[in-house]
Amino acid sequence: MATNGPAKLRVMLVDDHELVRTAVRQALTAPDVEMVAEAASAEDALRLAPQVRPDVMLVDISLPGMDGVELVRELAHRLPDTRIVMLTVSSAERDLVNAMHYGAAGYLTKDVSAEGLLRAVRSAYAGELAMPRRMAAQLVHHLEEATRSPAGGDEAAALGTLSEREHAVLRHLAEGRTDREIAQALTISPRTVETHVAGILHKLGARNRAEAARRYRAPGERRPAPTD
Repeated sequence: MATNGPAKLRVMLVDDHELVRTAVRQALTAPDVEMVAEAASAEDALRLAPQVRPDVMLVDISLPGMDGVELVRELAHRLPDTRIVMLTVSSAERDLVNAMHYGAAGYLTKDVSAEGLLRAVRSAYAGELAMPRRMAAQLVHHLEEATRSPAGGDEAAALGTLSEREHAVLRHLAEGRTDREIAQALTISPRTVETHVAGILHKLGARNRAEAARRYRAPGERRPAPTD
């Protein structure tokens, strides 16, 4: 009588590039790993992930519409048993810190080897931190600096935690544009704009949009120009 073998490690991938998805599928070809779902956007992932409930989810940061960090913020609390690992070209400390702050279990850049990716997925599933040593050191350094900062923090530091897309949304918000106008300008949906605004208010500790816009327009404030 046939018996079932050990359960496979179930992985979901979120990336808008088909070539990347193909490469990741090939890298994760192993007897103990199974690719159970793929999504090309955060919106698709939000719909699909709660149905699939993967053990490990690999998420790109640069996605059309809602970005990968915002996806982590939306999903981490809904899927507490899923280990979310960023797989991205970005090595920016801001992206690293934000992703981990919102519940990511690891952070990998796309120059990782096939063997390294497979090893990281297994490590994440085992509850270990899936991250290169240099990034772990960056994270520790950031936490040490944050501990030394005065209580309440600094508005400039808070603005520095915003993603490039959130900076773009906030810039348009400070110019008095509506959600629909912002959506048209950035080629995203009004609902995605609302999600970004909620994230902005949370990161800045602002009570409303007007307060967030005021902080953005504060005299002498350095504001990095959005790139997307």
